Amino acid sequence: MLRPARHFLVIGTLLTAVPWASSAKAYRPFDGTDADVAETGAFELELGPVHWYDYGGRQFLLSPVTVLNFGIFADAELVIDLQGSTALGPLEERPRTALLGTDVMLKYMLHDGALQEKPGLSVALELGILTPEINGTDRFGTSAGIIVSHRSDCGSVHFNQWSSFTRDHRFGTFTGAIVEGPSTWPVRPVSELFYAREFGAEQSLSGLLGAIWSQQAVLSFDTALRAARIGRVNAAEFRLGLTWTIEGSDDRRTL
Repeated sequence: MLRPARHFLVIGTLLTAVPWASSAKAYRPFDGTDADVAETGAFELELGPVHWYDYGGRQFLLSPVTVLNFGIFADAELVIDLQGSTALGPLEERPRTALLGTDVMLKYMLHDGALQEKPGLSVALELGILTPEINGTDRFGTSAGIIVSHRSDCGSVHFNQWSSFTRDHRFGTFTGAIVEGPSTWPVRPVSELFYAREFGAEQSLSGLLGAIWSQQAVLSFDTALRAARIGRVNAAEFRLGLTWTIEGSDDRRTL
């Protein structure tokens, strides 16, 4: 159920504070996310203990790849992202170890739909601040995007559209789609395709194939392989992780 006055107040405040955007990881094992938020009072940990990443023949271990989600009130969650990176060899441009992809986001439900067990599309808005990285880019950026999701007996689809003002102070875009198998399957196949462009720099095309194993309602495991073309460089990544939820009060779904 839409609550127009409340939506306009929240959206207006966020757009005043955060006028531009970028993509953000918030749903394992993807680069995009879904149109859902944690319950009020809930905590959700999305953890990739170790990812292997190859960029043009240079090898990296990404550890830990972490997303922290907090249900702060009905229809909204606070999202904190961070990613450790260790190069398996010398680097000229920075130290071998770094903390990258750090940000603080607010995700807000614009419309409850199939992901909230209601009719129609689920629609969410996510905005936030890209914070300075350690041994990375020591500047701020901003991030915002619209996420639209639909779920049926055949599976789920999530569409992400972002715009960006990056830490390098360039504008960019991210367009991505996630397709999942039926949520009733204990192990469901998943895929993602996205195109990202940073104006004045490089563009990326990425494809991912993987699976999510839901062992119980509050715990799931995931694995995926991703291949990408970043500018003129080929990249590949192996992802392995889990999502663990401490449940809160599901007041949003009872409205």
